Amino acid sequence: MDIDIGINKKDRAKIAEGLSRLLADSYTLYLTTHNFHWNVTGPMFNALHTMFETQYNELALAVDEIAERIRALGFPAPGTYKEFQKLTSMSEPEGVPSAQEMIRLLVQGQEAVIKTARSIAPIADKASDEPTLDLLTQRMQVHEKTAWMLRSLLEA
Repeated sequence: MDIDIGINKKDRAKIAEGLSRLLADSYTLYLTTHNFHWNVTGPMFNALHTMFETQYNELALAVDEIAERIRALGFPAPGTYKEFQKLTSMSEPEGVPSAQEMIRLLVQGQEAVIKTARSIAPIADKASDEPTLDLLTQRMQVHEKTAWMLRSLLEA
């Protein structure tokens, strides 16, 4: 069945491609954050363990919203590690970093997701895709706030 939502198929495809990259970055950040939640140690264990749990739970909901927007635009959402590895701008950490390094890596991950979301906004704006713009704005707000909070932990 054809989709007639006021956005042509070519523009919907461009937006879905961008959202697929956002989904891959968000899922990679989710997995990294969950990994760090499990493996954090040190004097800040309890605070970081709890903070990372809050963050990965928020990301779990976010990836669902992003994937559902891709589907609403009429395209399949990527959903495998192989697809995510091709699409993500992020790399996964090796080994178990120190708590301070975990925080630094998560700041970088949050910032990567922000940049990916920001790169999609002009495409969605040009196509008058307000639902995608709203989703992108919400994601950028969450990630900018989270990056700020994580950065605050690194201040001496």
